[in-house]
Amino acid sequence: MAEQGKSLKARAAELLSRREYTRRELVRRLAPFADSPEQLEAALDELAAADWQSDGRFAQQFAASKGAKFGSHRLAQEMRQRGVDDDTIREALSGQDDLASARAQWRKKFGRPPADAAEKAKQYRFLAQRGFPADVIRQVIAGADDDFHED
Repeated sequence: MAEQGKSLKARAAELLSRREYTRRELVRRLAPFADSPEQLEAALDELAAADWQSDGRFAQQFAASKGAKFGSHRLAQEMRQRGVDDDTIREALSGQDDLASARAQWRKKFGRPPADAAEKAKQYRFLAQRGFPADVIRQVIAGADDDFHED
């Protein structure tokens, strides 16, 4: 079977040709094919040195692709789960405009101010589940009347 004869580097290159992966994701995907943890670490070090794999590039791409739909809290949590360190996350999210993203998501889903407390709670929960900070959510919901008069 040709699949078993592939080197770790070839397997990693195949994965990375489809999308960016964090180092932790590659460890999890490639561990079953490594003879030892040391062999796996050496292969991943080689890929990082050649700039084939980069947690920073993953974080930038992840933030860019999901930033319009989700808030910085959720993006940071998902990146942390994938093994990205806090400094890299902070750098990747430095350009994230939570207020603009939250307003866009709010307009798309609701498009009108809450009529009562129950509707306000529903709108708040929706934005909170998408990972927007509480102060941004309050600003979006409180300014809902003003949103339609902005230039």
